[in-house]
Amino acid sequence: MKRAEIPATEVPRSSQRPAGRFVLARYTNPSGTRAYKTYIPARDEGQARPLVVMLHGCKQSPDDFAAGTRMNELADEMGFIVAYPEQACAANASRCWNWFQAADQQRDDGEPSLIAGITRDVIARYNADPRRVYVAGLSAGGAMAAIMGHTYSDLYAAIGIHSGLAYAAARDVPSALAAMRGRSFRSDPRCAESTFQAVPTIVFHGDLDTTVHSSNGAQVIAQATPAGDDLVTAAVAPQSVEKGEESGRRYTRTVSAGKLALEHWLVHGAGHAWSGGSVNGSYTDPLGPDASRAMLRFFLPSAQAVSAPA
Repeated sequence: MKRAEIPATEVPRSSQRPAGRFVLARYTNPSGTRAYKTYIPARDEGQARPLVVMLHGCKQSPDDFAAGTRMNELADEMGFIVAYPEQACAANASRCWNWFQAADQQRDDGEPSLIAGITRDVIARYNADPRRVYVAGLSAGGAMAAIMGHTYSDLYAAIGIHSGLAYAAARDVPSALAAMRGRSFRSDPRCAESTFQAVPTIVFHGDLDTTVHSSNGAQVIAQATPAGDDLVTAAVAPQSVEKGEESGRRYTRTVSAGKLALEHWLVHGAGHAWSGGSVNGSYTDPLGPDASRAMLRFFLPSAQAVSAPA
């Protein structure tokens, strides 16, 4: 495996907090080469910090995605490392992760092997805590986050999927388009209970999303819900439902009370955009609950209690 680091660029921050470093590097394995950027906050340097891997959507870049989700700013506040793998134009002209191709839905092959390799590279380089590694993404990146969580459940402790699709929801372009339109989800044989490892999952989806139908969010949760010993299924698993409003948008938050931590946020009136995101990035909606903070609370429940002083 080869890796090459490109000189770091500094990301300016307020004088109240030391600036972190946003470092560009490349990772290569037999499946190809991908660039990636890593944000290393100054906070808690020298400690084994959590790592959040962020997978951008189509037509996005690491810088764009970082700006829209504000993850680098939150990393400064809470003290975690953020990695942003970048899809190559040669692999997909729209820079979409190829979540719909069977070759890119498998462990130790294709794009999953590259993202996993980048994740391990960042853990080794920056002394990230291997027990606290998470992956999240938007749209095609959300669908790829589902693939990463379910093919590398030993690497990622939890996954966050915003406006994405379930693992193996498609096998080619026609089935991908059908899945995105919300047509009936057909369970892939690889998702059988004997082979499918569910992981803690948080989902955000707008109910007016015309790019990826919101039914896909419910399918992600259903797929991630393990069947219990008492044969309780996803349809009847105990849940708590909260209805609220934040920043001008109503939402319904459903939390599983079963064996696995699961959260489903349906944001009412929202389209295909990161909820509560910054206008400095693409595919963001400044209205609605803050998806970034909600995912970090889900991933790092103790982080809120140790946030840096203002």
